[in-house]
Amino acid sequence: MDHWVPAGLPAAGVDSPSGLSSLIRRPWYLLAILCLTQIFCWTVAPALVNVSPPNDVVEGFMWGREWVLLTYKHPQLPAWLLETSHLLTGSFRWPQYFVAQLTISATFVLVYLLARDMLGRTRALAAVLLMPSLYFFGWPTPQFNHDYAQMPFWAAICWLLWRAGRGGGPVWWLALGMVSGVGLYAKFSTGLLLLFGAIWLLSDTRARSRLATPWPWLGLAVFVAVAAPLAIELYRVDFLPLTYAAWRDQWVQAHRSRFYYIGVQMAGLCGFLLVLAISGLLRRSPPPQEPVGRGTLVYLLWMGLGPAILVMVASLFAGAGEAWGAPMYNLAGVVALALLGHRLGTVEMRKLAIGALICIIGISGAYAGIRWTKCNLRGRMDAVCWPAQKISDEAEAVWHAATPDRLDIVGGHALIAPLAGLNAYDKPSIFTDLNMQYAPWITKERLRDHGILLVWPGRDVPPYLQAWLGNIPVKTVLFDWSLKAPPVAVSFAAVPPSAPQLPSVIDSLAQPGN
Repeated sequence: MDHWVPAGLPAAGVDSPSGLSSLIRRPWYLLAILCLTQIFCWTVAPALVNVSPPNDVVEGFMWGREWVLLTYKHPQLPAWLLETSHLLTGSFRWPQYFVAQLTISATFVLVYLLARDMLGRTRALAAVLLMPSLYFFGWPTPQFNHDYAQMPFWAAICWLLWRAGRGGGPVWWLALGMVSGVGLYAKFSTGLLLLFGAIWLLSDTRARSRLATPWPWLGLAVFVAVAAPLAIELYRVDFLPLTYAAWRDQWVQAHRSRFYYIGVQMAGLCGFLLVLAISGLLRRSPPPQEPVGRGTLVYLLWMGLGPAILVMVASLFAGAGEAWGAPMYNLAGVVALALLGHRLGTVEMRKLAIGALICIIGISGAYAGIRWTKCNLRGRMDAVCWPAQKISDEAEAVWHAATPDRLDIVGGHALIAPLAGLNAYDKPSIFTDLNMQYAPWITKERLRDHGILLVWPGRDVPPYLQAWLGNIPVKTVLFDWSLKAPPVAVSFAAVPPSAPQLPSVIDSLAQPGN
């Protein structure tokens, strides 16, 4: 199948000298152009207009500098990648967007490899060209978080499992075990795909026969070895991420419609269906001359659509975050080409290629325009509008005016305090929610020795901070952030180690695990 070319391509002009036709005959070249365009557009567009990183990215940067295995929310592979990008570049302005698009482009490549094995090079390329039309591969990607860090792992697991189950040697099983284990460090929900993969492995006769060899068991041993530190840490923190997931489910149920999640997923697929229709792949045609094998189609439907459908059904009874399904649509284009690939000709391929580039360039441009307009002309304070650098500069100025000591800890408002520490030269740690269970890197001894800088929006001191302040003066600064809206007020209070109220406040804090 690797050298299969859709019927009609030569007659329709694949041999013509046009540049696009030449690229279609060299899928890796067009795939490289697609990936480079994705990386360039979706790195530059948000970097030009976002004054501050999105909330999850700021949180990831602040947690990444602690190098912990997991927090009360998730495992910390995305935070490690963010911190590494900062260490390599020294910037908080653009590398996070670059890292996000590297994961998206890696997903494109891995999906191509799987589809090539199943459908041949041309259909595989067409499947990937459909992916930029999916909402989850465009607009939300500047907010690099666990949902998007999972994407290449889900694609890699699907490819490696297919290769291993179809007679692959030890390398495929060992790679599958390694990638499956590391995927859990991106987000625990990778386990859902592993569950679907295990069910397929046991139900498919050919794949199940491989269990009689030692290689699947060696792969399982690698998986266990890689995942074991994460399991131990999960136990050590008293399964806090599971508690957080349950709380998040309850919040979604209380604040969202029962059909909200399904509605978001359907909306995210609208562009995909539109491009399918415009390309001509939905038109009526005779039955395929070379149908996809039943085993291949079952695998694609099970691994490519099964998790997404299960979560949609579950969302009717439990809460589900709208972005949780992001990695579950990796194989949507492959499923479409498995069912509709017999309609693929030169015209359809050209439309798909042009459509992919239009989606990437057009949507990234729209993102930049809309984000800039909302901040500067509409005066709507989104997370990316906050003047992060100025807030960090002021935070250090307030702290060093009160004490010559290094700024070691910032805390206060959940969204504003991390901004104060993000660009600070001293690289302080964030005391998340002033809760030692949520920030185990903050200890009572560290607070006693170094104090804390408290930061919050507005002028009035929030009740949860009053005990920390005592008679300490508060400095409120107005920051310009919009061309139209008035400045925003942010308050700072330096609580040095010598503050008389600090010991009693520290003694009242719960230790991690209590």
